[in-house]
Amino acid sequence: MNTQSLQFKVASEDWEFEQIHQLNYRTFVEEIPQHQPSGTPRLVDKFHNENTYLICLSDKRIVGMIAARGRRPFSLDQKLPNLDSYLPPGRRTCEIRLLSVEKQFRNGQVFRGLTALMWQYGLEHGYDLAVISGTTRQQKLYRHLGFVPFGPMLGSGEATFQPMYLTLENFEKQAEEFLREPMRRRGPASFLPGPVSIHPLTRRAFERPPESHRSDQFIAEFQNIRQRLCRLVSARHVQILLGSGTLANDAVGAQLSLEKRPGLILSNGEFGERLIDQARRFGLTFDTLKFRWGEPFNLAAVEQFLARSSSVGWLWCVHSETSTGMLNPLSTLQAMCAKTRVKLCADCISSIGLVPVNLEGVYLASCASGKGLAGYPGLCMVFHNHPIASSTSLPRYLDLGWYDEHQGIAFTHSSNLVQALDAAVRQPDWSAKMAAVAAVSARLRRRLTELGFKIIAPDHDATPGVVTIALPPGQNSAHLGQELQKAGYLLSYNSDYIRQRNWIQICLMGEYCPEKLEALTSWLVKNAQSTPETAPEPARAAAAS
Repeated sequence: MNTQSLQFKVASEDWEFEQIHQLNYRTFVEEIPQHQPSGTPRLVDKFHNENTYLICLSDKRIVGMIAARGRRPFSLDQKLPNLDSYLPPGRRTCEIRLLSVEKQFRNGQVFRGLTALMWQYGLEHGYDLAVISGTTRQQKLYRHLGFVPFGPMLGSGEATFQPMYLTLENFEKQAEEFLREPMRRRGPASFLPGPVSIHPLTRRAFERPPESHRSDQFIAEFQNIRQRLCRLVSARHVQILLGSGTLANDAVGAQLSLEKRPGLILSNGEFGERLIDQARRFGLTFDTLKFRWGEPFNLAAVEQFLARSSSVGWLWCVHSETSTGMLNPLSTLQAMCAKTRVKLCADCISSIGLVPVNLEGVYLASCASGKGLAGYPGLCMVFHNHPIASSTSLPRYLDLGWYDEHQGIAFTHSSNLVQALDAAVRQPDWSAKMAAVAAVSARLRRRLTELGFKIIAPDHDATPGVVTIALPPGQNSAHLGQELQKAGYLLSYNSDYIRQRNWIQICLMGEYCPEKLEALTSWLVKNAQSTPETAPEPARAAAAS
């Protein structure tokens, strides 16, 4: 047996399929008596035309195979009524069958290669759950790989099988040792605030052929994703624009330019300052209340300002201030604005998908696809709870009323980005995901604080999933960020406002591996200085027009 000449591939040649039929006969007629013998030593599977065969070749001989099929009904559907009742919900499922390895090649190498190829095949086709009828002879092996048995035994005698399922994440965890090399090719561990690491199903959705934004299918898909987004944040309407979160805030600014009353903008970080800049560019009339970066809003000061300034018609602020990791109190501001009949507008770009967000009563709220929603960057959203009329005084692309009048599809859209966002929003149990991010973030912040690192946002006002660390003057954040990248970790350190303050950021907005996060913490302990001095921050500014 020459293990150096093994080749793993998807079967595509006629002679390969003929050998598959012969190996199928040797395994499931002669070795495992699942089928009756025939005069011809070949067995063509009943789903042959729908199977994808992953094979191992030694020279020109097939020595191992496994078949995958995603079309229902599965063979297990025919043997086990109500199959879905046994399986985790919300998954894209394939059935794995016909696992066979020639006896002289059963040293583990062929099986590991087939399994790694199946993993890659599953990622490419968007499957995150596999079901099998596992022979009772190999139950120990299947359980070792993370398979979970369910339902009753099937078959009889020597051909007895146990239905089992395997989730993608459980398999990656259990089979990490021999998947290490192909997993390494997936790139460094990303802890960026964007672009974030993308789930395989989201990647697969993005790779679908482009569709016309005027096709019936795209229009139906587009309306579905709008409904899902609204349910996620308890909003009545959403407009989806092709652009970044900055565009969404510009669209909010455009709407505020139609307001006759002046407004108030709150700022305690970089993105609050950007709202002020965007408001000035639209020529809005407004006052500001500025607070130190990393300091909570002084809610008493806000309330007093609204009480004594009866002319204020709107308030604009950032919910999750990405620069510092501050989570500003949206619900308190909602109640305050409702009491004073002020229209509340919120930048929720870095909060939706990371924390529970309820936009009931909010006038306008911005969001983006490439942050907590864990989609590809390139789409932004504006949520609203009121009808918006089109206005010829606004640029067409920023006129939310124009979108509303055209089912949200006012101009050319990217079906690939929309389908990817739809897949991203469909996937998680959002409550569970947010709770997990909050728990992991709390442990990370506690661990870093114990090690002497200075975290900007205080624990009780911090956004889960955004940890901003101030480095001491003796250590350069840009240099440390570059060294982290060489070590296989992508952190935020390159933005001007972060470099100016000598900060780095760890963000948990997309897909991440807890083990990688633990390894990152260990790397920082060995290579980064702690106990920094407090970084200089802008002084508090009084209200100014």
